[in-house]
Amino acid sequence: MQNRAIKISLFINYFVFAILLNSVGIVILKSQKVYGVDEVAASTLELFKDMPIAIVSFLIASFLPRIGYKKAMLAALGIVAFACVGMYFGNSFWSAKLLFAAVGVSFALIKVSVYSVIGLVTDGEKAHNSFMSNVEGVFMFGIALAYFLFPAFNSPDDPNAWLNVYWLLAGLAVVSFLFLYNAEFDEGTEIPGANLTEDFMAMFKLLTRVLVIVFVFSAFLFVMIEQGIMTWLPTFNDRVLDLPENLAIMMASILAVSLGIGRFMAGYLTQRFSWVAVLSLCLLGAMAMVVFVLPRAVSAEIGDVQSLADIPLIGYAFPFVGLFIAPIYPLLNSVVLSALPKKLHSPMSGLIIIFSALGGTLGSRLIGILFKEVGAESAFSYTLIPMAVLFVMLFVLKRLTDQERAIN
Repeated sequence: MQNRAIKISLFINYFVFAILLNSVGIVILKSQKVYGVDEVAASTLELFKDMPIAIVSFLIASFLPRIGYKKAMLAALGIVAFACVGMYFGNSFWSAKLLFAAVGVSFALIKVSVYSVIGLVTDGEKAHNSFMSNVEGVFMFGIALAYFLFPAFNSPDDPNAWLNVYWLLAGLAVVSFLFLYNAEFDEGTEIPGANLTEDFMAMFKLLTRVLVIVFVFSAFLFVMIEQGIMTWLPTFNDRVLDLPENLAIMMASILAVSLGIGRFMAGYLTQRFSWVAVLSLCLLGAMAMVVFVLPRAVSAEIGDVQSLADIPLIGYAFPFVGLFIAPIYPLLNSVVLSALPKKLHSPMSGLIIIFSALGGTLGSRLIGILFKEVGAESAFSYTLIPMAVLFVMLFVLKRLTDQERAIN
């Protein structure tokens, strides 16, 4: 297997889906302004994105090695190319729902494949931690690009101009398809069971392990935090900081960039320090940002803003919470995957994606409800609760992974 070519392919695929998948926060804002839906209704876009991810991951993850990772990723890229064209011509809230449903189905195929292939192209826990963090870092920079792509196509004089971005996104999917199609991809992986029934049961058997139960709960909590903040940050910038729509969207890119930088830094730090030490400091830093920085941003007098240069420094501060929360998700995933035999990576990846999707849906939904009920100024402060619980879970997970490695 030519590891270098495969790694490049994984980076490209993840980059394309980062733009598509995490444009949901932007489309939520556009849906409120263009299609006239309220906050709670708009938050259902997260449901249409995440539930297909959970369902498809549940159905196919355990026996995806039999189908082939390359075939699965090619199918995913083809689906989203057609879905982007459908969004352009549909131009409605229902079209947005269908788009994110297609993106969700496709991302399930992509993510299970990527997480499983990482185990084939790396050796050892530290190498796995580092490459997983780098892949997720590329994902976050794809998200950052989305926050500039959509405003570039937006026009205050034409409410439909923003839809032209979907032609570009369809083109990117096609380019990624062609690159992957021509890449050598000798998978040669182990199969979880002797037949499809045993493949499917492998996922359920994993849920009997205490390590896996603790991990999926931890992943659920983290994605609830990250997705809740990321999805609603454009709306926060629009309502609380009173920024123009394009600037509200572009400012949200700071979170994505800080997440990307944080994940690349995690790839470096975990080669030198214990993952539990890195994540403990990260969670303490994130909680400090919510307690001390967020209130100052909410109470700041922003004034008249016409460009990014007009925004005071405190307006930029809170999105840098991404530096602290960034390493958590890839390191948690890497820790549990590297502790398990490689033949269980595909079904374990399915569980990761299922509970991540559920956490993302619940997180976005809860923040949407909080935006409506307690106000945009206070909604993000409630993320302190899952952060505190997750901090405790890190030490439980550390003990369980050490026990798992001792057994294997």
